[in-house]
Amino acid sequence: MSNNNNIDTLANEWDELTREFVDLEECNRKYIELLEQLHSHQHKCFNEIKHQRYRMNQISASLKQFKNTQSEEEKQKVAELQKNTLKRKAQLYEIEQSLPAKSGRYLRIILGDVNVSILNRNDKVRYKDDYEKFKLILNVIGLLLAFLNLIFNYRALELSYIFLLVWYYCTLTIRESILKVNGSRIKGWWRAHHFISTVAAGVLLVWPQGEHWQLFRNQFMYFNAYISVVQYLQFGYQKGLLYRLKALGERHNMDITIEGFHSWMWRGLSFLLPFLFMGYAFQAYNAYTLYEISNYVPGAPWHVSVMSGLFSLLFIGNITTTLLVVPEKIRERAKERYRLLSMGKSMKLRKQMRNSMSESENSSTHTSPASSPVTEKGDKKTPGSPAEKKLK
Repeated sequence: MSNNNNIDTLANEWDELTREFVDLEECNRKYIELLEQLHSHQHKCFNEIKHQRYRMNQISASLKQFKNTQSEEEKQKVAELQKNTLKRKAQLYEIEQSLPAKSGRYLRIILGDVNVSILNRNDKVRYKDDYEKFKLILNVIGLLLAFLNLIFNYRALELSYIFLLVWYYCTLTIRESILKVNGSRIKGWWRAHHFISTVAAGVLLVWPQGEHWQLFRNQFMYFNAYISVVQYLQFGYQKGLLYRLKALGERHNMDITIEGFHSWMWRGLSFLLPFLFMGYAFQAYNAYTLYEISNYVPGAPWHVSVMSGLFSLLFIGNITTTLLVVPEKIRERAKERYRLLSMGKSMKLRKQMRNSMSESENSSTHTSPASSPVTEKGDKKTPGSPAEKKLK
């Protein structure tokens, strides 16, 4: 009897589950319909964006004939149209961020023709945060392995560390390419920096053990330990600074931390500049050391000269990019200081003018006679006048 009851209970549960499955099928049908509508709307948005850009280009080309116009009214209209064109370009860019974007050539080679666009804004930010954590964790691991290689001279430990560098930079380039598809504005050199670092790590991986490697080994480990410490500090400070700037609306949500120095870091990270320049000088020193080994130590393999060239390229790219940012920010700060000084002087002058005007008004008020009813001599009446007596 109890077995029959159990079977009936299970049958009832199955019937209930079947009814829930019908609801699931209906939900899935609606989901597929919405997906089809989504693709249709995406296609329509792409066509409309293309149409907007085509018409804007036509209008911009037509505006060129009014470049030398003498009429003030036409000049104002041209300026207004140019302003609206720039505004519309920014609006179209924001719309494109919500639409799937095509992958770059590098991603198509690595992953194939796969859509890597993240349409949900929160998922985009989550992926970016995961990228930041990945860099921080790998920097700590790299620092520990660099110290271990300084203590122990084992080939297996060296290869494991160099293989970690190859995997780290390969993964970094892929993740950054995905972030770029999803709206991140990482600059060209810092992406190229990671590609060059990937090649350098690959050359180190196949560099054979021998006298030439041993001459450079400890210097390379010290260099990586120093760079790991600087990058860890920089990533930690950049993350906090980016958070504040995004809250103020001065940076994009998909902006990421980078190894070098960028214009937005001037406000809070300029104290790191000496450490960065020391790192760049270390890269130049590595290039010089490898050049000396390749020229003056007999039997040097090709890896030595190639690594010397790669370190030279990294040094030139890093120092040039940073030096282009620093003078620009110094000029901007000088202009801002001059503008604030001019504003302060003009405000002080206005305040003095207001004070002098108020003082003159007060003095004129005090010197004027008190207002009182005055009647003319001929109109003055006395209580005992003949006219009053006559009326009485």
